[in-house]
Amino acid sequence: MGEYNKGTVVVGGNGKGNQLNQLNFPGFIFVDEGQSVYVSDRQNHRVMKWRKGAKEGRVVAGGNGEGRNLNQLSSPEGLIVDNLGQIYVADCWNDRIMRWCEGKEKGEIVVGGNGQGNQTHQVNRPMGLSFDDEGNLYVVDSWNHRIEKFEIIL
Repeated sequence: MGEYNKGTVVVGGNGKGNQLNQLNFPGFIFVDEGQSVYVSDRQNHRVMKWRKGAKEGRVVAGGNGEGRNLNQLSSPEGLIVDNLGQIYVADCWNDRIMRWCEGKEKGEIVVGGNGQGNQTHQVNRPMGLSFDDEGNLYVVDSWNHRIEKFEIIL
């Protein structure tokens, strides 16, 4: 059966790189209602958004080199977009969750950012993200071997 199933490249496919039509070790994706695809582009330390049918994407978070500043990410992993269009990113190697409003130069820390650790105000290599119906954010806190729930203030 699988031999007849052919995929269609919708993002990237132009080799490894840092151009707007390339990715470098993509990790997680989120597809919105308009079929735009958001990709955590891990080794480029950015999140890209590709509109349906686009030949290249745009940087919507990070993209300013690896670092801890509010305009930077370090190996982004899980991502999710809320109903307001705000992008939440598991900034893995910075041990924090960032929220970015599309079009803004900087994000804000909504979880973690208090150093690596196992206290309830800390995360240690966050990975996956999900929201529940009440707007709580669930975080895969991978190196602490736990899932945490956070009430996010909009």
